Amino acid sequence: MSTVNIYLTFNGNCKEAFDFYKSILGGEFRSMSKFGDMPPMPEDQKKRIMHITLPVSKETVLMGSDSGGEWAKNFKQGNNFSVSVSTDSEEEADRTFNGLVQGGNAMMPMNKTFWGAYFGMLTDKFGINWIVSCEVKSANKMMS
Repeated sequence: MSTVNIYLTFNGNCKEAFDFYKSILGGEFRSMSKFGDMPPMPEDQKKRIMHITLPVSKETVLMGSDSGGEWAKNFKQGNNFSVSVSTDSEEEADRTFNGLVQGGNAMMPMNKTFWGAYFGMLTDKFGINWIVSCEVKSANKMMS
């Protein structure tokens, strides 16, 4: 079975973003290396994150890095993707959504949908788009 993991790119604030995500999603960093661990590197790039992983569940790992050097000029915050988080309960969906939206923007607040999910969309304070959802456990789903 395949799993889907997301790789996020930042422009110097990867560690700050991953500390924030860890505070919401839990877990411990599996690995973290900086560009300074790989010589030669300009002094202003050494503290940037080269690679970081945060296990979210047994199957899923959130990964990221800072852009640097030549890649930094093409960096665009929030490039055409969303991170999707599926939860086991509406309470957990609310906790996750409310944590991630701090300092960000709720594009679609958590609510029950016609397709039988409890669903919300937001952009967090780092410009990352998120989808939070859980399947509504009901005999009468709104979907036909």
